Amino acid sequence: MSSSPSPNGASLSSPPSSSPNDESFFTPSTGTTPSTPTAAATPITSPVNEDPSPFSSSEAQISWPPDGNLTLTWVLDLMSKFDWASRNLPPAEFPTVLPVQVFDRLVLTASKILHKEPNLVRVDLDVDDERGEDCRVVVVGDVHGQLHDVLFLLRSAGFPCENRFFVFNGDYVDRGAWGLETFLLLLAWKVFMPERVFLLRGNHESKYCTSVYGFEQEVLTKYGDRGKHVYRKCLGCFEGLPLASIIAGRVYTAHGGLFRSIPFTPSKRSKGKKNRRINSNPEVSTLSLGSLEELSKARRSVLDPPWEGLNLIPGDVLWSDPSVSPGLSPNTERGIGLLWGPDCTEEFLKRYQLKLIIRSHEGPDARDKRIGLAGMGEGYTIDHVVESGRLITLFSAPDYPQFQATAERYKNKGAYIILGPPNFDNPTFNSFEAVTPRPKATPYYDFQDVIDSDEELDLTAMVSEP
Repeated sequence: MSSSPSPNGASLSSPPSSSPNDESFFTPSTGTTPSTPTAAATPITSPVNEDPSPFSSSEAQISWPPDGNLTLTWVLDLMSKFDWASRNLPPAEFPTVLPVQVFDRLVLTASKILHKEPNLVRVDLDVDDERGEDCRVVVVGDVHGQLHDVLFLLRSAGFPCENRFFVFNGDYVDRGAWGLETFLLLLAWKVFMPERVFLLRGNHESKYCTSVYGFEQEVLTKYGDRGKHVYRKCLGCFEGLPLASIIAGRVYTAHGGLFRSIPFTPSKRSKGKKNRRINSNPEVSTLSLGSLEELSKARRSVLDPPWEGLNLIPGDVLWSDPSVSPGLSPNTERGIGLLWGPDCTEEFLKRYQLKLIIRSHEGPDARDKRIGLAGMGEGYTIDHVVESGRLITLFSAPDYPQFQATAERYKNKGAYIILGPPNFDNPTFNSFEAVTPRPKATPYYDFQDVIDSDEELDLTAMVSEP
């Protein structure tokens, strides 16, 4: 891992004694340098057949707190039991660990919090406050159901606490074998610390992607006859995830990136229908960057972000990519979203007095096909350097994808970013290797023949909404 300052967070209580691995794994780092991957990963990389089972069936079952309030001990217990179950139980026995009733309470509680948040969440940090000097913000990219790498990342960066914020850039599910556990774990942290953990939406938090890249089948496999119910609840929760964040007034983060302006056209009243308005959708000959005001007003509660019509901003934010060529143009490779050049990055940063754009969305497989842009071997790239600042792509799933059709694996590192005072706009990059060996798992999608999500999509299969 890259040598870098470690966030100085408030002390956290010890994890429950029933943790299935070395207790140090669930104790956050407190030194000046993050733990090395080798040292920190040791407790969680034992082969499945060497990992003793610390739980009986009754001990492994998670219960919802009687008062409905999550505690640090509860969240850490969830982490340890999810880790243990991934190594010791077949997927169909997952409900013995997390019963549907507990799933329902967790997702309902999290959904209520998420749906109340705006499209653009603001992570405000008061450095003038006595505690502000020790604040850090950890930004995380795609994790794609790689549970054990997420557990390592949380331990390495330090758990969320009073002065350690987390912003996750989406793509929690699909491709990896533990998307459900990963998503629910992050929801638990959100419920426990709603003002310190921010979960943004990725393009894979959608009905189309989850039906193609494995998450739907994963849920149906793990919950059996209750699987459709669990999947529907997850989709509803996806709709509540915010689209983007502004950190300390200096950093913009989103899964895909920038977005277009939607021109306002005068509304026509239909005869005989009082106050009913019909909006036309004229051809737009030129594209222009959208504003944060437009982003704030976009309708994000859709199962699949529209690729046509008037509600295009969510699709742009989730699916767009940077380019080395100037200008703003349709993303014809993906069939949805935009491509934007360095001039657009400069315009956006300058307009809002920002210094950084941190986006995700592209792993090593996608970057292999992008001419002029750096590869994702270290888990991050700096794609644009302009007068006002920089554009960064951040990818947090190492050795991705988990199930790979090619004979030679990418063996990429994952990375996370730490932002610290005084301005929270000077990123420290932390690259890390994948936790090995991963527990044995069966893919939930046809990874050899499935269309790449960085290629043109089957738009007719996406849910069409106005």
